[in-house]
Amino acid sequence: MDFIELTVQAPPELADILVAELGEVGFDTFEDNDAGFCAYTTEEAFDRDAVAEIMSRYQGIGELEFSDRVITRQNWNAEWEKNFQPLVIAGRVSVRAPFHPRPAGVEYDMEIMPRMSFGTGHHETTALMIENQLDLDHQGKRVLDMGCGTGILAIMAEKLGARQVLAIDVEPWTVENARDNAQENHCRTIECRLGGAELLADEVPFDIILANINRNVLLEDMAAYVRLLPSGNPILFSGFYEEDLPKITVEATRLGLVYNRHRTLRSWVSVIFTKL
Repeated sequence: MDFIELTVQAPPELADILVAELGEVGFDTFEDNDAGFCAYTTEEAFDRDAVAEIMSRYQGIGELEFSDRVITRQNWNAEWEKNFQPLVIAGRVSVRAPFHPRPAGVEYDMEIMPRMSFGTGHHETTALMIENQLDLDHQGKRVLDMGCGTGILAIMAEKLGARQVLAIDVEPWTVENARDNAQENHCRTIECRLGGAELLADEVPFDIILANINRNVLLEDMAAYVRLLPSGNPILFSGFYEEDLPKITVEATRLGLVYNRHRTLRSWVSVIFTKL
């Protein structure tokens, strides 16, 4: 399977709008750059007409240019290696590729090779989720990571002391990538499964639930997550903009969750709720 890279040059205020729009037509991975951003989807999911229609609506609102190209799966790692820079989150967590040296003075170090999977820590939502994880007691906890991507949040959960982590994603290559990253980080408690919320039907409760997906999936599947969360336990959501937080909160409240706190970074949000 090959992938499409959509390169968009746009001012920051327009780029945020376009990311949200493209997320509605199949793009699920985004990387910011100085000129705008790049968006990624599979070749079979790519709808050039839908992209053109979105872009036409915003022509004239700031300088806007876009182009697309095919990236073959075998070339994906080379693309990431060329652009992937090491990162330190909250001064405590190092995220780096295996070919980067470990930095000094960090509590937790993760080696992440992303392939086509989402979640290197460079995107705002992943970094925000990790910061929120750092605030929670994971020791001896059973953790669910929905939409696991590279497995970075699952790996963080184990490093914070989780006794068991279930990581789930709908894409086969993502699950494969998460397994490889878990092994690379010497994780022993992480199980990676292919699928969606339907896999939760026979699961026993989790102490902590992590879901960094997108607004629509969160709204659709939130009830399945909440069913598996005991009273008094936290659930972390991300993958949406600050303007969507009220809608997420309304549905969370309806399902018996209580807003705790949230973090924002360049309009993206990670929020913690607690079950009543």
